[in-house]
Amino acid sequence: MKSEAKTVASYLASLPEDRRAAIAAVRDVIRKNLDGDYEEGIQYGMIGYYVPHKVYPRGYHVDPKQPLPFAALASQKNHMSLYLMGVYCGCTEGKDGETADARWFREAWARTGKKLDMGRSCVRFKKLENVALDVVGEAIRRIPASKYISRYEAVLGEVAQAKAKKASKKAPSPAKKAKRRS
Repeated sequence: MKSEAKTVASYLASLPEDRRAAIAAVRDVIRKNLDGDYEEGIQYGMIGYYVPHKVYPRGYHVDPKQPLPFAALASQKNHMSLYLMGVYCGCTEGKDGETADARWFREAWARTGKKLDMGRSCVRFKKLENVALDVVGEAIRRIPASKYISRYEAVLGEVAQAKAKKASKKAPSPAKKAKRRS
């Protein structure tokens, strides 16, 4: 559920008490472990953690007016979500399509004995007790903004190369162009 809140305080105030407490606890862990180049605010109707334009002027490639998203917290209809884009950046890195950070995250969470309900970029939870807060903190701490930006740009470069390669396969060769003209 996308919130219309304009500030983190108003976002939190709009939540039912149980969800407010859970989101606030996860938020505290994120803020304690967040690199100083990231900022917190409302982004895409959720509490967002992002690389601001003063650090990364290009912004998010999908919408350059937006700062580069890194992580987010949201209260959804049936659960709460923690989005960890930093863990997934470079998602085709391994043979299995999983980054080393995503693999580390899954394994570290498993060692806590808590069940992980994870999608492509989010961890879903219904209660704070279901969250491995120490793993969340370490996942945030492991990826300072400079490292995240480097990975992000590498992925953008790979995507551009793949598009160029695909386009060159579709384009007729110079020999075929010459043949068509004659």
